[in-house]
Formats: sequence, structure tokens, C-alpha cells
Amino acid sequence: MPQSILVTGASVAGCTAAWWLGRHGFDVEVVERAPAFRDGGQNVDVRGGGREVLRRMGLEAAALANGTGEEGTAWVDGRGRTMAEFAVGDEGNDGPTAEMEILRGDLARLLYEPAAARARFRFGDSVAGVVQDADGVDVTFAGGATARYDAVIVAEGVGSATRELVFGQENDPRWMDLTIAYFTIPRSPDDDRRWRWYNATGGRSASIRPDAHGTARAMLSVHGRAAGEEKWSVERQKAWLAERFADAGWQSPRILAGLAETDDFYFDALRQVRMPRWSAGRVVLTGDAAWCATPLAGIGTTLAVTGAYVLAGELARAGGDVAAAFGAYEAAMRPMVKDGQGVPKIGPRLMHPRSRTGIRLLHAALGFAARPAVRGAAAKLFARAPKQPDLSRYEGAMDKSRG
Repeated sequence: MPQSILVTGASVAGCTAAWWLGRHGFDVEVVERAPAFRDGGQNVDVRGGGREVLRRMGLEAAALANGTGEEGTAWVDGRGRTMAEFAVGDEGNDGPTAEMEILRGDLARLLYEPAAARARFRFGDSVAGVVQDADGVDVTFAGGATARYDAVIVAEGVGSATRELVFGQENDPRWMDLTIAYFTIPRSPDDDRRWRWYNATGGRSASIRPDAHGTARAMLSVHGRAAGEEKWSVERQKAWLAERFADAGWQSPRILAGLAETDDFYFDALRQVRMPRWSAGRVVLTGDAAWCATPLAGIGTTLAVTGAYVLAGELARAGGDVAAAFGAYEAAMRPMVKDGQGVPKIGPRLMHPRSRTGIRLLHAALGFAARPAVRGAAAKLFARAPKQPDLSRYEGAMDKSRG
């Protein structure tokens, strides 16, 4: 069994992997570029196998208790009137809002705190060089330190620098023609517990979601081919959004006022990560660095938690054969990832009409889909259940690690 493992990235996938690897008896170190653990972020949900993993970690109840309290999703018009609505529990947990709806930072902290008891965390540093041989991986950190590990797990984001360092230009991204910004704004007295989604002409949308911290989470989206906006400075990105949404209507003035003041800001042109392989020697990818499905898929966090659990389980089962562990991990997760990435590119276009007529047609279609007779089938369009790996495969490894 490999004894020392480096995990790069201290978000959901990285912390989950560190927790389980530590549980299985590995010597684990986690390196994170940020100077400290990062809170913040927008709403995420955990379903299916991901929720089962949290249950096995003893974190399911805490995740539910720390949820956003979001009660459903409503599409509204410029006057705030509800055009269509899907409530939590209408059809199980298949709608746009899941029962386990939680802020990314809150979930990451739930994972980080117990993981920190099982692994060493190195903040404010990153991987600058990787040289591997048949027996291990020599890593040079940006801070100047060097160390040798039996394996390296890259659990970074969609633009992972470590992935590019090891795998070069193997990623063939699938661009989704949608640019999104997420940020925190002050809560208003008339905010309710629903995710309110507003469409404006020109392929624009704005939404406001509740959280459990006395604030609200805003999202601005623009449909259209990206032109490098994700590489701009934060100041330029904010100015671009302010110009695009100046005449959008509904609560855009409030959202833009919050945009100007927020320090919790994330902006990206959505693209899926498409890698022909997830491992190279003793280095392996997981989470968004391996397969980012984009928020449009609705299962990114579920994939991150499930994938990290499967990877740790296969390493525990392999008894030191890293190549066998990585191959089994990829075989187990590929079907789930393939399903999760199957979001049709026409989806963002249909959800972001360019004309008032198109918006009226969208509201009519959503209103029909929200009717009780068809709501169950329609809700599954927002949160399709992908193929799940056989999680029972890892129960023996878990029992063995305890003994």
C-alpha cells in the first residue's frame, strides 16, 4: 500500500479524499493555493451516491442542519410575479432544489474540519514541478520546498494548473456558451426562501437565492459564445456585468449594487473538462480537474464527493498497486461522469431566450411542467439521476482500515 499521498486542492473533492485516505491509514498532505481555508461560494446540492458518502462519514445530519433553507425554485417576471414554481419535496429530490441544499463553503468546512484531523494541510502554496519514476513522485512547491510521495491526487478546479503541468493540453473542453457570475449580496426584507429566477431579453438571467447567514446569493448569466471574459481582471468582469444588466429590470439595480461591494465573487465561462485519461503514472485527477460537468448538470458536488470516495477506496483495496487502483477508479466513475456531462448545449439557450416572446414561451412551458400531473417527469430534467458506482465495493476496505 502506498504510504504517502499528496492531494492538491482543499475544496469538496480534496477534503473528501483526504478524510477517506486518512481513514484508510495513508499519510496524507493537502496543499492549497489560498492562504487559508476558503469559505463562501454559492448553493450546491448533494444527491444519490454523494449523499450516501456523507452518511458514511457521519456528516449527513450536519449537512442538512447547515442547509440554506431553500424551499423551491420560482421563475418570476419583471414585477416579481411567479410564472412557474417547483417546491422541494414535490417529487422526491429530483427538482431544481434538492433536500440537501447547502453553500459550497459550508459543505467544504464540514469536510475540512474532520479531514484536518487525519491529514496535514499546507495553505498558501501550490505545485510548481512534478517529476515521477516507477517508485514515486518528486514534487517541487512554489514556496521552494520539495517532497517525495507515493502518489499525487489533483483535486483542483476546472482550470487546474497542476493538471496542465502533468497532462499538458490533453483537455478538450466543451464550451457551454454561458457566462455566469456568483456573488453574495445583502438580504432584503421581502426575500423569501425560494430560488427566484428572472429572464431578461438578450439571453440574460438574474437570480437570488437564500442562505443561512443573513445574506442572499445572486447569480447573473449571459448566453453567448465566450470571448475570453473568464481571463479578465475582477474589476473588468464586474464592469462588463454592470453594463450588460443596467437595463435588465426586476431586481437588477439591487443585484448590481451588491456586485459593486461584494468580495465573494466568482466568474466563469462555463466549459466541461473532457480528459481522455485521468491518470498519468502516479498522478491522478479527481473532481472538476478531471471531469467538470458545469453547474448546468446539477451534480458537480455529488460527483466530487462520490469520486473522491471511490478513489480512496480503490487505493485502499489495491495494496500498493497504484496503476490498478487508478484503473479501477476510472472504470467505476466513467459511466457516472458520462451521464453527468450529457447536458445538451441547447439547454442554456432554451433557458435564456433573447426576445420577450421567447420569455413568454419559456414561462408557459415551465408553467405547464409545474402542473402536478407532469411535474415528476419535468423535475427530472433539472436533476437527472446518473449511473452510480457500486459503493458497496468499498465497505470491506473501510472495515479493514478500521481494523
